[in-house]
Amino acid sequence: MAEKDIRVGVLSRSMYSTRRRYLRGIGGGSALLVGGAGCLGRGSPNGDDNGTRPSGTGGPGITVVSVDGTDDSPVVPSVEIVREAATESSPPRLRTTLENTGDEPVTVGEGRAVHLEYVTDDSGALVFLPSDGEFPAEPGCWRLTDGVAVTEEYRTFEIDAGASSRRSVDLYATPGEDACLPVGEYRFETPISIGEPGSETGPSDRWGLTILLE
Repeated sequence: MAEKDIRVGVLSRSMYSTRRRYLRGIGGGSALLVGGAGCLGRGSPNGDDNGTRPSGTGGPGITVVSVDGTDDSPVVPSVEIVREAATESSPPRLRTTLENTGDEPVTVGEGRAVHLEYVTDDSGALVFLPSDGEFPAEPGCWRLTDGVAVTEEYRTFEIDAGASSRRSVDLYATPGEDACLPVGEYRFETPISIGEPGSETGPSDRWGLTILLE
């Protein structure tokens, strides 16, 4: 299986390599592709609609509290807010960027998790899903109504020296949450593997993101 990767800069390759394919599920009592399972709520009594919708907005707004990468890695993660608040038609959206600041091309894996796709927060209340996908969720609420089947594969892609890989992800509440998008602070962490060009894997580390919904 191969998919095109969205990149910025001059890249020598634009295809994923994949291995280890099988199905797992998000929500509905199943394990997640990355991160912990479960539906632990972190709702707040402030605002309207189960404490998740401050007055005058279509939903809670996202603030990026911190982004931390790895000290020794040439690949530097960053995050920008594309759509700050949930609306009736769209969930909140972030864009993740992985920049290769080194002098040589690198192979990065796992190709989806490194961009926070299918990654849950530490409590299991929230999950980031690809913005170009269609998922069973309550419009305006953006709580998943059913589990999401995920092919668990180890995907890799290459980033040339000085180039970047970018991806957009949308924020959903996991099934079983009492609130829609519960306000509070949430921590996401995901593995990242950096290897030589053409390799399937390399040394593994983690990068993390903390967001605030209010």
